[in-house]
Amino acid sequence: MTKEKTGTVKVTLIKSVIGRTAAHKGTIVGLGLRRMHQSVELKDTPEVRGMINAVGYLLKVEN
Repeated sequence: MTKEKTGTVKVTLIKSVIGRTAAHKGTIVGLGLRRMHQSVELKDTPEVRGMINAVGYLLKVEN
């Protein structure tokens, strides 16, 4: 067995979710973000990257 070594990615909510679609609001909640300028550290996986790409216009992403 090989263990895949994945890093982390820091995600910050920089725009409000007011007036966004329900799917985008759900994606933000799924990323663990609740309020503006909150940052979270997430594992850098394809699933997380897909969520970031869906709502990237609301986020600031740092490696």
